[in-house]
Amino acid sequence: MHLLTEDHIMIFLLQVGLLLALARGLGEVFRRFRQPSISAEILVGVLFGPTILGRVAPDLHAFVFPPDPIQMKMLGTVAWLGILLFLLKAGLETNFAAAWRQRKQALLLSASDLVVPMAITIVPAWFLPATAMGEDTGRLLFTLFVAVIMTISALPVTARVLQDLKIYRTDLGLLIMSALTINDVAGWVVFALILGTVTEAGMSLEHMAFVLSSTVAFAVVCLAWGTRLFDGLLGFLARRRVPQPAGELTLVCVTGMLGGAVTAAIGIHALFGFFIAGIMAGGASRLSERTRHVFDQMVQAILVPLFFTAIGLKLDFAGNFDLLLVSVVLVVGIVGRWLAAYLGARLVGQPASHGRLIADAHVPGGEMQIIIGMLALEYGVISEPLYVAIVFGAIATSVMAGPLMGHSLSRIEAADWLAFLPVDQILFRLPATDRDEAIHRLCARAAAEAGRDAEVLVAAVLQRERGQSTALGNQVATPHGRIDGLARPVIVVAHCPNGLDWNSPDGEPVRLIFLMLTPTEDPGAHLRILRGLSRTLSRPGLIQRLLSAEDAPEIFEALRRAQRALV
Repeated sequence: MHLLTEDHIMIFLLQVGLLLALARGLGEVFRRFRQPSISAEILVGVLFGPTILGRVAPDLHAFVFPPDPIQMKMLGTVAWLGILLFLLKAGLETNFAAAWRQRKQALLLSASDLVVPMAITIVPAWFLPATAMGEDTGRLLFTLFVAVIMTISALPVTARVLQDLKIYRTDLGLLIMSALTINDVAGWVVFALILGTVTEAGMSLEHMAFVLSSTVAFAVVCLAWGTRLFDGLLGFLARRRVPQPAGELTLVCVTGMLGGAVTAAIGIHALFGFFIAGIMAGGASRLSERTRHVFDQMVQAILVPLFFTAIGLKLDFAGNFDLLLVSVVLVVGIVGRWLAAYLGARLVGQPASHGRLIADAHVPGGEMQIIIGMLALEYGVISEPLYVAIVFGAIATSVMAGPLMGHSLSRIEAADWLAFLPVDQILFRLPATDRDEAIHRLCARAAAEAGRDAEVLVAAVLQRERGQSTALGNQVATPHGRIDGLARPVIVVAHCPNGLDWNSPDGEPVRLIFLMLTPTEDPGAHLRILRGLSRTLSRPGLIQRLLSAEDAPEIFEALRRAQRALV
């Protein structure tokens, strides 16, 4: 006897086709207005769920989304596969190695990100009405869950805004991403441990110790040694001439599934295992950019929209809307995360203007907050009205992120960077064959102006480059380093017509290099110079004029005219 009938398959295909087409279509419209696509995906679910279609046309709703358990499980399984692979994708995009190299500042900032929001949230959460709680939990666990949810920031949303503002690859951008990365890992560990106490009700102290130690050990092994193992497996595939990117994609997916199986066996949700496995795989140097891009497009285009539309299909957003809960989630979440990040930024020595930008970058809740809230709902820790409030809060703060960060950045003055660039500091047709050779030649030219040995400059620039590539895309790279006791910023420009491989985000070789050396004592100098440089390079046609120039004076004159046009 077959439980799955042709009708089940027909309805399933209708559901997936309808949801996917509308979610992707509306998502593109939202992106044109610089709004997160997650808002469109949830909105499509709300339109076709009990909130709107179920009220306006109940018969049509029952036909397209029948309450049949088999039909519901078919769509639910695909949605769950989407969110598991989304966590794997999020891990692939998380540069934990770069974050760990910034650990001195990032750990302090992320510690503030965790402790302060939890401290601010505990009292309001404790006094929330009983209607906010799930039926299967006590007040203490409920309060802890809500406190952890309020610490989560949306790393993908923040990364996208930083890229739009052209500061993703600055020192400040690296610090923000490093702190959010460590915060994500730590937040997931804490959340997973609390979740373990819920799923193992009444478990002994010995079992709690086992869950805690196993979870930490799993994360440490994956992050410390797992990446090397994964790199070795990629090398094995290459030696065996396994077709790519199919072989790498299969290995990434299998790694995620093994990670999920391990954490599920420990007593922690499989989502945590997928996330850690993604970080482990993402740190492998042999994992090609093509594979990362294909995996990202597959998950983001097909599977993730189905998960977020499924949220709207399950919940009645109108019937579960509670203004008090929405207000508490918004106010407590925004204030807690903003204040925590600002205090942390000031604690690590960032100026007030940078502190405001860092704090704004921590405001969005985004996808991660929705996912963790969904788990809390699934396990009966929170009620549907509170989850609806969390979804509203996550979407609202994601929408706010761009304008907030843009406003704070506008208050940071753009430097007249051309004042630090004499015409004799432009190296025309640089004879370099790779990135490191180019950096050595640029630093050799900068040594006299900086009053430092060239090797000291090279070490500082390469150390920063190892943290994250400074290629901006559009054939431009901005290697930089902070130098102790430097009297003033030093800039050297190189013209490389043959192009150099610089791990650029758009895959293009780098042909224009702007080396920037700034004083360690002035942490804001680099961002001010980069803002001025970005504004100059944004002039239409300038980069092509620089590339086609006949000599260094022509490059300098083109830059000077472009900057004057901005005044």
